[in-house]
Amino acid sequence: MIQVSNVSLKFGKRILFEDVNLKFTNGNCYGLIGANGSGKSTFLKLLSGEIETTTGEITVSKGERISILKQDHYQFDDKRVIDVVMMGNDRLYKIMEEKDRMYAQTEFSEEDGMRLANLEAEFMELDGWNAEPDAAVLLNNLGVEENYHYSLMKELPVKLRVKVLLAQALFQNPDILLLDEPTNSLDLEAIRWLEEFLISFNNTVIIVSHDRYFLNKVCTHIADIDYSKITLYVGNYDFWYESSELLQKQMRESNKKKEEKIKELQAFIARFSANASKSKQATSRKKMLEKIELDEIIPSSRKYPFIDFKIEKPAGKEILKVENLTKIVDGKKILDKISFTVLKGDKICFLAEDDMAKTTLFNILSGIEKYDKGTIEWGKTILPGYLPQDNNAYFDSEKNIIEWIGQYYDIKDETILRGFLGRMLFSGDDVFKKVNVLSGGEKARCMLSKIMLQQPNFLILDEPTNHLDLESITSLNKGLCRFEGEVLFTSRDYELNRTVANRVIEIKKDGTIIDRNIPYEEYLERKEK
Repeated sequence: MIQVSNVSLKFGKRILFEDVNLKFTNGNCYGLIGANGSGKSTFLKLLSGEIETTTGEITVSKGERISILKQDHYQFDDKRVIDVVMMGNDRLYKIMEEKDRMYAQTEFSEEDGMRLANLEAEFMELDGWNAEPDAAVLLNNLGVEENYHYSLMKELPVKLRVKVLLAQALFQNPDILLLDEPTNSLDLEAIRWLEEFLISFNNTVIIVSHDRYFLNKVCTHIADIDYSKITLYVGNYDFWYESSELLQKQMRESNKKKEEKIKELQAFIARFSANASKSKQATSRKKMLEKIELDEIIPSSRKYPFIDFKIEKPAGKEILKVENLTKIVDGKKILDKISFTVLKGDKICFLAEDDMAKTTLFNILSGIEKYDKGTIEWGKTILPGYLPQDNNAYFDSEKNIIEWIGQYYDIKDETILRGFLGRMLFSGDDVFKKVNVLSGGEKARCMLSKIMLQQPNFLILDEPTNHLDLESITSLNKGLCRFEGEVLFTSRDYELNRTVANRVIEIKKDGTIIDRNIPYEEYLERKEK
């Protein structure tokens, strides 16, 4: 159990949290949510003891072990993968290291013998003999194959390092588990396994995640950071969303009724104050007026951009036809004679075990990369808009945001651009920020703005939810559901896939495809069977 008592955290004049009182108990999974910059990751660091509070205290039940998902993928470069996982139990791993050092000695004193006996006893107590097999099982479940288990971390691709660090956090059943964006870089199978693991986990879990479906599946509570406070709700993400919306609606309606009553009383008082026969009633109404208090509705730090893909010209009957498309990279066929036709109304989710295959296909379709063989036929009326996964090349510039967006479109009226950017949460002086210093989320919103102004009737989106907060993901999701054109996209966001895709194309390891002309959820159900 973790007890948070009167905790505040300040950086200079900025108050991140103030007078936070919470209790996180065993058997529950808490989703920690809030706008970008609200302090979600910082709060996890407070709980783990990595940083100290300004005021108040955080107490952990005696003897309970905290495990946290580390974000530095290069911290353990010179360690073996299996060892990195076992380091998740710090005490056990230190015992193992000391034992190894002592057994490597050529001479033993009596004191050494006693020390070694004590270490062996504690090693047994901590189930040390099963540590390595348990670590291997965790790695296998997360999709890290056995041939990597005894490799050095620096020899692994980044997406596998993320899985190793997650296995480290989960190792040996910690009492308190702190997970910061655990689904980042995980494939769908690993995410599904993690969901089941957390659902059956009997201790305390606190998670920061932008994956709405994941939060709905595993969370018993939601801890919402807003107004420099943290409010606890019982239930999953959808329940929090509905509850908070309902509360705001009720407060607004209550205030509206109170304002109407205030006007009515003020009108009566103004009309009859000077009337002797009505003076008592006027005085009574003055007292009633003094008692009416409006509910304070504080502006939320949580803001939703307006993402809406308007079409300049509707597409004709012919959309896109791909035949025998082949692409070879470093001697390997990434795409091998793939063929598919995009029909009117198609919103196709592409899945692949190799992320490079999806990105390569999208780069080819958008004209960024060349292909080796095959044909691509676009309909004459098609105007595609492309959102790449790696957008850094677009922001290598000293231009500010308004200059950057203006270079793509011949819009002379700056007020139109400012109004549009305001809806994408770039208000006031934000539009004068240099694009080369923008955060990942700000760059993503700039790219979405660029596409919306283009008004394409065909969208190609490579991991469009990357770097977006929950509010922006929700707005993007709604925008894609409303979009009347065709979409090719790839995403790890279950909810986006579920609500947008009406067709799934799977790119296999050998570069061929399987075209599943069924919605995303039906595809997953069939795959599980």
